[in-house]
Amino acid sequence: MNRPSMRLNGPARAAIGTTIASTAIPALASARHQVSQLLHGRFPAVAVTGMTGVGKTRLADRLARRSTPDAAAEVGSATMERRTRRSAKGKGFRFRVVPGDNAATRLGALDEVFHDEPVDGVLHVVAYGHATARRTAGTTGHAEATRDQQLAAELEDFSITAHRIASMAVRRGKPVWLIIVVTKTDLYPDQVDEAVAYYSPGSGSPFGAKLDELRALAGGARLSIDVLPVCALESKEAKEAAKGTKRRKGEIAPAKQCAAMLSALEARLGQLSGHV
Repeated sequence: MNRPSMRLNGPARAAIGTTIASTAIPALASARHQVSQLLHGRFPAVAVTGMTGVGKTRLADRLARRSTPDAAAEVGSATMERRTRRSAKGKGFRFRVVPGDNAATRLGALDEVFHDEPVDGVLHVVAYGHATARRTAGTTGHAEATRDQQLAAELEDFSITAHRIASMAVRRGKPVWLIIVVTKTDLYPDQVDEAVAYYSPGSGSPFGAKLDELRALAGGARLSIDVLPVCALESKEAKEAAKGTKRRKGEIAPAKQCAAMLSALEARLGQLSGHV
């Protein structure tokens, strides 16, 4: 016995199509949200900020286990760079290196990481006045700047970034973390503790005052702040000094000290991101 085939008229087909669409679209949106949450959980986004010449690109390279040609690293980038760190356990980080030059591309990158696609945390890189002096717009050539001038430039640079961090922190439902990364410590090995104190909240230093102001703007509970030193032993002067230095018994070699500092930073990143 043949069953009569069911044919739907135009309005019926339209109604079914509308029902399917109304069900499928929210399902797709929910799936995208779940994927996004999974990505943020396993690969949180981290902004790497700081003035030009402090070593942002080299730091991101070391954390991501990759390298940038020396010539490119010396000049610096005028656009935002991206690095991804993947571990064997399927977790890692997505680093967003914001250009240090005070140009339109930098402001656009700041808008992206703090407003358009807010990051999960911030590595703000400083160098205790030892940033590599560069000409404007990342052009090659020698530039002169005193340590006091570099410290003043760091402070001005952080003022711009701090307001963006505060704005992001008050909009988010979870605390934002900030690590002040004190780089190039191989250039001032006897002043590392002094440098860390200078960049710490409540220290009474000009930078410490900026951090206190940031906490007040963001709300103390919404912002976690750490200060950690790192070094790469990458400068020619530092390498030559390390070779010619006689170490006392039990003293750790500079290269091992740098590796230990980087490991401490990576461990703190993992803790703040819930990876450990």
